[in-house]
Amino acid sequence: MDRYAAAGDEAADRARQQERHYQLLSALQSLVKELPSSFQQRLSYTTLSDLALALLDGTVFEIVQGLLEIQHLTEKSLYNQRLRLQNEHRVLRQTLRQKHLEAQQSCRPHNLPVLQAAQQRELEAGSLILSPCRGEQWLMVLKTGCSQEQLEVKDFQQKLT
Repeated sequence: MDRYAAAGDEAADRARQQERHYQLLSALQSLVKELPSSFQQRLSYTTLSDLALALLDGTVFEIVQGLLEIQHLTEKSLYNQRLRLQNEHRVLRQTLRQKHLEAQQSCRPHNLPVLQAAQQRELEAGSLILSPCRGEQWLMVLKTGCSQEQLEVKDFQQKLT
């Protein structure tokens, strides 16, 4: 008797899966109808049926979910790296300003305009941390004394150009 019950459950599962397959196939066919005719011709019934079967299997959704998680982790890592670099830049600028202030205080008055012009050039050269390049890409302009991570970015940028 148990054998008949198991066979009945199996048949019901197959029927539900077949019904779900037809639903997915119908939805795919309606989506294909919205495409230009040149694309419609390339998508045969067999291709759509195979796609519906692939969607029935949860593997596709698991792969997409895994890729989505990887993307989120990568974006979070890049965001944290950006914040860290911005903080380092802010600290470097503050240190440079403090050094400039100390130099100006110890400078003789007749040398002050020359010192201020030199300091202004140094400040401008150091302030160009991010500059737009090639559309949405950003290149870091680095000066000497960079961290190992910044040097790797510089090497990568040189490969881009």
